[in-house]
Amino acid sequence: MCLKRSYPPMPPHLSVNSNTPWAPGHRFRLWSTNHLFTLLIICYDMKNFKFRVKLSSSEPSNHHVKHSEFPDNDLLPYLFGEHNHYLKRIENVTDVDIIVRGNQVVIQGQKPRVSMALKALEKLYCRLEDGLIVSEAEVDAALRLELSPKTQSLCQKPDDAFKIKTVQRVITPRSHGQKIYIDALKKHRMTFGSGPAGTGKTYLAVAIGVSMLLSGRVEKIILSRPAVEAGERLGFLPGDLREKIDPYLRPLYDALYAMLPPEQVIKRLSAGEIEIAPLAFMRGRTLSNAYVIVDEAQNTSVAQMKMLLTRLGENSHMVVNGDLTQIDLPKGEISGLKHAIHVLRDIKDIAFVAFGTEDIARDPLVSKIVNAYEQHTPK
Repeated sequence: MCLKRSYPPMPPHLSVNSNTPWAPGHRFRLWSTNHLFTLLIICYDMKNFKFRVKLSSSEPSNHHVKHSEFPDNDLLPYLFGEHNHYLKRIENVTDVDIIVRGNQVVIQGQKPRVSMALKALEKLYCRLEDGLIVSEAEVDAALRLELSPKTQSLCQKPDDAFKIKTVQRVITPRSHGQKIYIDALKKHRMTFGSGPAGTGKTYLAVAIGVSMLLSGRVEKIILSRPAVEAGERLGFLPGDLREKIDPYLRPLYDALYAMLPPEQVIKRLSAGEIEIAPLAFMRGRTLSNAYVIVDEAQNTSVAQMKMLLTRLGENSHMVVNGDLTQIDLPKGEISGLKHAIHVLRDIKDIAFVAFGTEDIARDPLVSKIVNAYEQHTPK
């Protein structure tokens, strides 16, 4: 151990009370091998004309240290990230210090924060053990799950209960709201999802639909959305009906190509196993043995929504998603999604999941943008 003279200001928790005859004098910092230090304070007692020595720890009373070991050294570069980038991300979000010693990790900070950081690291390590990738998005997701308020019944479920397996990838929830949503999709034949953009409503619904199609639980997937967006109408767009509709359905195509190889998407579209159609084409049909996903449902009228919901046939599932803050209907027209949530809320066989800004799985900047707009939007 070495004794080193230091002249920083007196830490607040070591400041001298004005009622005491003690006055601060020279201060020395005593460093130990584990980087935790103690202050050696030499003070002059003006009453008795003597020097006195005072030792005090610099650690706050709630300081906590946790050790954890990760056995597989080959996985550590993927766990820590390039130049320990993922560890730094965890440090910044949870406000802890992380020290790496071989395959051991030491986490220091306030006890709840240390626990959050360790649980996030352990979940990421389990992903790697299962053969899944860890990216910055997955790190943010692990932290988001640990920092969010939790429902006890969902916390007791193993993570495997929320995994969605498709040909291209294994999908896991990236927020607590997504856990609730996946749980609702697996348990209910009809689910309403509402909330801001970027919360994974469409992506997860398509993932569940593809999983059910591949397992033979349904015979087809039907993806639909109203062809109304930002004040535009189909007549203003060039091309035939399919060319007019495709731009509105692009998010659904993107989700499909993320779950299935391109050749399979094309093949299943041609065979009718995957059908993409505007909402108006649903009238008069009975949708049996199908997984139906309706996106941007906030832009449906009340009549369209009633027509859509009554298409549900035998062994079919329906997911209706939308963002009630982005309604593009003519002024004065009631959103079918908003009306349906109000009218159907007491039916126990229907699930309603409301996402918040804390569930946004895109870049963290998106959450800040959505929050800013919400604060400046008249209620």
